[in-house]
Amino acid sequence: MKKACELKIPFVWTDRRPIILEKFLYIPKAYDFHEQWERTPWSDPRFFGNDRPVALEYCSGNGQWICEKAKLHPEINWVAVEIRYDRARKTWLRLHRDNLPNLFIICGEASVVTRHYLPRESLSKIFVNFPDPWPKLRHAKHRLIQEPFLNDAACLAKPGCEATFVTDDAIYAAQMVEELAKSAAWRPSGKILDGESYGSSFFADLWKKKGYSIHFMDYICHQ
Repeated sequence: MKKACELKIPFVWTDRRPIILEKFLYIPKAYDFHEQWERTPWSDPRFFGNDRPVALEYCSGNGQWICEKAKLHPEINWVAVEIRYDRARKTWLRLHRDNLPNLFIICGEASVVTRHYLPRESLSKIFVNFPDPWPKLRHAKHRLIQEPFLNDAACLAKPGCEATFVTDDAIYAAQMVEELAKSAAWRPSGKILDGESYGSSFFADLWKKKGYSIHFMDYICHQ
């Protein structure tokens, strides 16, 4: 069984660069040469080595939700995107512990990953689960779900790709709807989602225990 210490970034900070290590793409912070990365199709052996549909989760945390999805749906390739290395590493450990060849992990900032690292028109489904709400008004500019990110995400979507956005923060949920309305690429799918069928995660369980309402918004890419 894999141990956390076995996932080692093989260079010092001054030599930092993006690198793929055993189903784990590490994108360092404070790195300015993202445009040098060559976008590679998911069929590359370093990723999945096949052409199955690809679903991507942003803000995957410790990987509880996406690992369960990968187990339940081996016919789909799953990609977990998480900015925090300690959390992404826990998902990597789950991947190896549960033997999930249809899961790949990316440790990096979501907007950077979206703009520079993923193959165009390659995603069949997108999930954004409990992104940081940045609740203080002066920090709201840091929220992920804004028009530029949504437009970049649409470039990764196959025709008809669905995107599901989940948050416990009512103010952020309202902003998501406003930002999605600004983007010409997305329209509401009309689906009504519920937590029972959607799946569990650390944050979903935490906020439900605290009595918070969970907001689900489902959209479809039509560009």
